[in-house]
Amino acid sequence: QVQLVESGGGLVQAGGSLRLSCAASRSIFSIHSMGWYRQAPGKRRELVAIIRSGGSTNYADSVKGRFTISRDNAENTVYLQMNSLKPEDTAVYYCNAVAADSLRDYWGRGTQVTVSS
Repeated sequence: QVQLVESGGGLVQAGGSLRLSCAASRSIFSIHSMGWYRQAPGKRRELVAIIRSGGSTNYADSVKGRFTISRDNAENTVYLQMNSLKPEDTAVYYCNAVAADSLRDYWGRGTQVTVSS
């Protein structure tokens, strides 16, 4: 059962911007947090940004000041605004949601972000 669907990835030149979206299924009734992770070839999946139900956020040091995570008013969609993109941002970006009740992780299929130099 696919419960998270990402969109917005693509190819962009260095210095450009992309906005990723992740729509959460209504089957996730209570969400503790939603976040974005990324995985580059040969590297482990890493946290990019997370936003919790209380509104607090965390960012990887490498993206601070460039990326912004946000939610829509219904809190069923999370966004990642990525500005000043660098080639090292190239990765598959995965949306993640943590259910409040079980703390189970839900994952999207990922969306490719490629930043050319």
